[in-house]
Amino acid sequence: MACSIRMGVPEMAELWNGLREKNRNGTAGKDEQATYRKLGKALRLIAENPRHPGLQTHEITALTRRYGGVKVWQSYLENHTPQAGRIFWVYGPGQNEITVIGVEPHPNDKGNACRKITLSDMERAKE
Repeated sequence: MACSIRMGVPEMAELWNGLREKNRNGTAGKDEQATYRKLGKALRLIAENPRHPGLQTHEITALTRRYGGVKVWQSYLENHTPQAGRIFWVYGPGQNEITVIGVEPHPNDKGNACRKITLSDMERAKE
């Protein structure tokens, strides 16, 4: 089952659109190019199979509680690097849709890690 990917608003839409535009017009720096490439690959994998082994997807229950009971999932953007990036996402709002609600470095603080993660709003499906 392939899913369509939506970007949470406004932060995730701004992040993705900004990276895409800079890469298209050649103004992206090295870090922005790398982020765009890694994020694009991870989003393709999530759309094809959210449980792809390389993503190591799992629910983050503390964020699920904070996001109003909607299950929040974490997938790896990268691994084995300091503060490796993570993608936070939810199913919905429509059927076969996934909404990205956060892209953050992996928090090193075990006790309060989830409090530091910024989550975007989910744009509601058009009726």
